[in-house]
Amino acid sequence: MENKLLIEIKSVKHLEKVHHKTVLTYLKLSGIKLAILVNFNVHLIKEGLHRKIMGELL
Repeated sequence: MENKLLIEIKSVKHLEKVHHKTVLTYLKLSGIKLAILVNFNVHLIKEGLHRKIMGELL
């Protein structure tokens, strides 16, 4: 998935707005269009998965 997907891994009690904004900044700077923000400090892992898309995916 080289240069196709950005993955940001966290283990925090709560994801704050700054975590989401940081991922969007990484997308803008890298030119990558898709990111997944993962927080492992949750009861169910699906609660900790957040997809971010910059622009349109082809």
